[in-house]
Amino acid sequence: MNIDQGSIPRTVLEVHGTFKNAGFEAYLVGGCVRDLLLDRVPKDWDLTTNAQPNEICALFSDTFYENDFGTVGIITNDENPALKIVEVTPYRIEGKYSDSRRPDDVTFADTLVEDLRRRDFTINAMAYEPSEGRIVDLHKGLPDLEKRVLRTVGEPHERFGEDALRMLRAVRFASELDFALDGHVAQAIAERATSLQQISKERIRDEFARILLSDRPMQGIYVAQKLGILKYIAPELEEGLTMEQNQAHSFSVFEHLLRTLQHAADRKWTLTLRLAALFHDVGKPASRAWSEEKGDWTFYGHEVIGARMTKKILTDLRFPVETVATVTNLVRWHMFFSDTDKITLSAVRRLIVRVGREHMDDLVNLRVCDRIGTGRPKEHPFRLRKYMSMIDEALRDPISVAMLKIDGKRIIELGEVPGPRIGWILHALLEEVLDDPSKNTAENMDSRAKELMKIPEAELRYLGEQGKDRRDEAEEEVVKQVRARHHVR
Repeated sequence: MNIDQGSIPRTVLEVHGTFKNAGFEAYLVGGCVRDLLLDRVPKDWDLTTNAQPNEICALFSDTFYENDFGTVGIITNDENPALKIVEVTPYRIEGKYSDSRRPDDVTFADTLVEDLRRRDFTINAMAYEPSEGRIVDLHKGLPDLEKRVLRTVGEPHERFGEDALRMLRAVRFASELDFALDGHVAQAIAERATSLQQISKERIRDEFARILLSDRPMQGIYVAQKLGILKYIAPELEEGLTMEQNQAHSFSVFEHLLRTLQHAADRKWTLTLRLAALFHDVGKPASRAWSEEKGDWTFYGHEVIGARMTKKILTDLRFPVETVATVTNLVRWHMFFSDTDKITLSAVRRLIVRVGREHMDDLVNLRVCDRIGTGRPKEHPFRLRKYMSMIDEALRDPISVAMLKIDGKRIIELGEVPGPRIGWILHALLEEVLDDPSKNTAENMDSRAKELMKIPEAELRYLGEQGKDRRDEAEEEVVKQVRARHHVR
């Protein structure tokens, strides 16, 4: 494995060159080295150096230094958001971790060797000197990359004892990179899982979200459960672990939720949708009841129970209020409609009000994930296409006089007496606009309204009725087009 020098941005090389020219050592370090070796685009660019924070700040015109770990942020002029800030940290040694969360103290070290020794996993403990094209790998990170295995730097119990969040990070890396956990690492996680109770909900949330946003979240959640750490993220999920469903489902509640989540990841959908996919049936264990009449299990009201549970879970994990509200609402309404022959547009409109216009795509996509997670092969059967068609019909702007650049109030201002003539004028104008949309300007509407105001009542009424008929015809045509787009009639 080698690093392509051309894959390192010029901005990063310039920062590195500044240190070298000033007589300091400097290396790319950590995740960016790992990603470069895996031919992945790094999300962050970190350097380490033997320069002290005050020396780093003196080398660059725009920096900030606001932490206890010596990290200096160098602000660049790069247009790439990932390169706006390049972080540089002096070689350092960390003291004891009394609370399994953070070091009691941090002291600066003299050598790169000391710095790499304190890092979590071997694949994150490599450094790269770009001007020399030299990889520093003191803990066999390269062989572990090639074998796609995750090992700790040193004894796993010791590493996880320093910072319990590293256990969840291990699961996240395995999920993001499709790596296996070394047997000793897995055993140590299982044995030390309870120490996650000492970690803040915010830190757990961030790692949990990154697992969900990986390409293999099903793998990540499954491993977390097997190693006993899922109960410190969302213990409610484990209630469906072995719970069989009814004849409509091929999998247990737990496996169904994971498969539903995985389809959302396969489609590259948002964190909001992935959260809704993972929790949409979390209320099933609490609502499960045997029906003698059906000879099967039922889960009546599971979406209501699940919405309450989802709100509590996400609130406990300190997700943003807006995220909690949106995901909870998607879980609450994921069972929208059951019989396409009985659905009315008014019912669809009420659903749109409850869920929000901006979240209707997510609601439909959640149903898609739900289907695939159940074991069904097709994303869009006729029933779902019918739902989508009716949602489109309800969402589109209706063909009406409201489209016009004039209204009844303006017609009165132009001199018309309040009464039925105003409606006839508006519908006559609508017919003209349907023929030629370019006529729908405020100036033209005023001019034509004044002309129509001079027409005798009988003739104006006739024109208005024609306008209504034309509106209905246009409305029917648009609906046909919407339905054709979804292949329904």
